[in-house]
Amino acid sequence: MSTQHLSEQEIIRREKLKALQDAGIDPYPAALYPVSHYSADIKEKFSEETKDQFADVTVAGRIMSINDKGKVFFIKIQDSKGIIQLYVKRDDICPGEDKSFFEKVVKHGLDLGDIIGAKGYVFITKTGEISIHVQNLTLLTKALKPLPVVKRDEEGHVFDEVTDPEFKYRQRYADLIINPKVKETFLQRTTIMNTIREFLNAKGALEVETPVLQSIPGGAAARPFITHHNALDVPFYLRIANELYLKRLIVGGFDWVYEFSRNFRNEGMDRTHNPEFTILEWYTAYKDYFWMMEVTEQLFETVALALHGTTDVQVGDKIISFKAPFKRISILDAIKENTGIDISEKDEAGLREVCAQLKISVPDNIGKGKLIDEIFGATSEFKYIQPTFITDYPVEMSPLTKKHRSKPGLVERFELMINGKELANAYSELNDPIDQRERFEEQAKLMERGDDEAMFIDYDFLRALEYGMPPTSGIGIGIDRLCMLFTNQPSIQDVLFFPQMRPEKSNQ
Repeated sequence: MSTQHLSEQEIIRREKLKALQDAGIDPYPAALYPVSHYSADIKEKFSEETKDQFADVTVAGRIMSINDKGKVFFIKIQDSKGIIQLYVKRDDICPGEDKSFFEKVVKHGLDLGDIIGAKGYVFITKTGEISIHVQNLTLLTKALKPLPVVKRDEEGHVFDEVTDPEFKYRQRYADLIINPKVKETFLQRTTIMNTIREFLNAKGALEVETPVLQSIPGGAAARPFITHHNALDVPFYLRIANELYLKRLIVGGFDWVYEFSRNFRNEGMDRTHNPEFTILEWYTAYKDYFWMMEVTEQLFETVALALHGTTDVQVGDKIISFKAPFKRISILDAIKENTGIDISEKDEAGLREVCAQLKISVPDNIGKGKLIDEIFGATSEFKYIQPTFITDYPVEMSPLTKKHRSKPGLVERFELMINGKELANAYSELNDPIDQRERFEEQAKLMERGDDEAMFIDYDFLRALEYGMPPTSGIGIGIDRLCMLFTNQPSIQDVLFFPQMRPEKSNQ
């Protein structure tokens, strides 16, 4: 292997690797290594009264620090639950005359980042630190690349984190090793998703799976990614939403279905948008959007309590309360409340005049619905910090939503705004196949005008509706934004293990 692109440290580590191999020591052994204890459990449960339970322990982890005292080494390893100290004495791991293992492996073969296993007994050092007195040590993995240097306190807590986004997001594996808070964020993400599943399952909902590859990108207004199916010789799209497939299942006789859907939208990237993201959608027969608001309040309250033990959650410099009920206001009233302008009776030309008055730049190829959305986004959305249901959207904005039962020109829809961002979008679902066909045809006209986010006509979905879909309410909740909110992270990249990035120039 060429070493031209390697750093001095990487060259030294490869030299150590060869020396170990020449000595007959396998730096990547294939044998099972049966871990019996983890760092956090040992620290939590060890005491003078329980020490007999820790007379024979086996641990494994990554070396985070090495303190060479000659014939004794103090090595701190990090496992999946934390950091613990190993006390490695030459004569204990090499009790006979042959001390070569200690010299070749411990003294001259180990580096920060190597993964080792250790067997021994737990004790407390003279400085009061719970440690493992090692009687057998095994090199499990030799690390060839050095970890970035960070500062830690005596307990191993990082206080000088690596914050460079290029490193953090591109080399998440290394970021997870050196920044414990990052790992905690993703553990919290799992707690959030498990809590949601338990909440829905307890209410009788059924988790399902629907296609990622779709012949028509339906269920949302977004620009899709396009691919090609070689065997069928037809274009396919990565799904932008799973809505229309879940509704097909309601037609088929399921009363409540949900899916954590990996969706793809060929759009911009910023701190709240990633081209690949996770949405929770569920659809419930014989319900409406008023019922959905109440269940959504219950869900958010449940997640807050499961994660933080309280409905008051710190988000940036704000405290957001998830105690139900949440505020409710219609989108037209919200715009009027924040601008003083009543747009309820305005046509497309009138809305363009309002945009000009408010200095909102809008493209020429969008219709009335998108114009209202632009006005709301520019003047109002960011002002709703505490959870607020924005309700009763104009029909032009919502081609899949049932018309309002008492307000002509509006539909039964809400978006949940929290901390100035949309977290959920829900409808009383449109189940009139004739009305749905007309709405799709209006979208087709917008597509002809150049709106590349307008919806395709899904004729199979229309056929499904003609068999009859019961009154249904559905919702989509952005899981990544939800995780940002509940883990107090400022960027969507901080709650995705591997966010999309521009391809890296090869350095091989």
